Amino acid sequence: MTANYIMALDLGTTGNRAIIFDREGAIAGQAYRELTQYYPQPGWVEHNAREIWEEIEWAIGSAISKAGLKPTDIAAIGLTVQRETCLLWDSRTGKPLANAIVWQDRRTAPLCNQLREAGKAEEIYDRTGLVLDAYFSATKLAWLLEQAKKEMDPPADFDQVLAGTVDSWVLWNLTGRQVHATDHSNASRTMLLNIASGQWDDTLLSLFDIPPHMMPAIKPSIGVFGHTDAGLFGAEIPITAIFGDQQAALYGHGCDRPGLLKCTYGTGAFLVSHTGDDVVRSQNQLLSTVAWSEATGDAKQPHIGYAIEGSMFTAGACIQWLRDGLQVISSAAETEIVARQAADNGGVYFVPALSGLGAPHWDMSARGAFLGLTRGVQREHMVRAVLEAIAYEVKEVVDAVNQDSGTPIRQLKVDGGACNNDFLMQFQADVLGIPVERPQVLDVTAQGAAFAAGLAVGFWNDYRTLVESRPIDRVFEPGAGQSTAQENFGMWMKAVERAKNWAC
Repeated sequence: MTANYIMALDLGTTGNRAIIFDREGAIAGQAYRELTQYYPQPGWVEHNAREIWEEIEWAIGSAISKAGLKPTDIAAIGLTVQRETCLLWDSRTGKPLANAIVWQDRRTAPLCNQLREAGKAEEIYDRTGLVLDAYFSATKLAWLLEQAKKEMDPPADFDQVLAGTVDSWVLWNLTGRQVHATDHSNASRTMLLNIASGQWDDTLLSLFDIPPHMMPAIKPSIGVFGHTDAGLFGAEIPITAIFGDQQAALYGHGCDRPGLLKCTYGTGAFLVSHTGDDVVRSQNQLLSTVAWSEATGDAKQPHIGYAIEGSMFTAGACIQWLRDGLQVISSAAETEIVARQAADNGGVYFVPALSGLGAPHWDMSARGAFLGLTRGVQREHMVRAVLEAIAYEVKEVVDAVNQDSGTPIRQLKVDGGACNNDFLMQFQADVLGIPVERPQVLDVTAQGAAFAAGLAVGFWNDYRTLVESRPIDRVFEPGAGQSTAQENFGMWMKAVERAKNWAC
């Protein structure tokens, strides 16, 4: 193989990145652009799908140029994306019918409530492993279809309309509009995949009135999806891995068997634990989901691994809100400096329910709140309270995983942008009472997608050697603040109860 690099495309909630990895797994070049967030109504969050494609197309070319490479130097591409965000588009024109609805969006909460009142929640959980919530794609696609039927003039030809999550949209464009597909990890987040069969569930497609022909083909996460259109970048590069972002991070950390878990601190915080070849059902409202799938000799029977997950909707988004919404900080990095200026939280607790509460509460009507405010509270206390809240919500989910598995978690592997914050990571270790391991490369999501794509084409030979050779930056051990942090956790849970059922 003469091509000496693998490219990962990381299509996140707040931005799109192309990263090139060399044979040692180190970053050789990258390009990034922030993605515009649209908030047309309270609780609504949208992305412009054309912008997603145009920016990742730019990022691919820019990353190759910055690294001083040619497109033919790229052996394969791995794709990892924000999950649950979905859209409809016209296959003839290539135009989206409307903005994509982002995973954080709550507009379909009333439909979820109707389905719950109709007794559908248990059936949906049994079929999908998911809690009935507006977080997932099914109700979003149903809403988009209903609006398109009502509002489009001239009306859309729905025989030509395609549906999908962001991976399907970008794959379709990368392949010159030839391949409409997704993988098992992303499909498992739509609330339309039967988790037992690994196929679209006809009963659920009918329940949400989504025509089956619109849905992408489901392929193994690790395997050939297609090739880039030579007209785009001057080379037909194989696309050999697609993962949901949290599953990609799980893969990148080497968590490929039961007892291993990681937490990614991105826009939200997502703790995922591998459960092996079996679907494990949580007793604490964690999700049963697909970890990833791999192609086997039998094209109809890929090997599927499973996981349980605690999805916390608001983590890094809290910090972004402090910067852009409240404008009390000028950069994310400033939160660490400001938090250290306060000896404690001043009695202030923050509930990070800016998009409702995810695991283990699943309260779509919860709203964010600061509690415990007095005249003596300063900016430093409020910033510190936001960082502490991120660690507290992760502790809730780690406790739930411990209860479900019966085997105590001994260490937490972490990644994501917020992991740069040493205050947050030390506080996380203190409140959990276990070590927190941070790797040198925090883009584990992209790294995982690159590892999978490279292994699929023989660029690398051994998964275990690859993940175990990743350098570790620091291990945070529980320290002197452990007892106080754990005592305050009880008060934070009291604050959470006050914020629940707010927007009913």
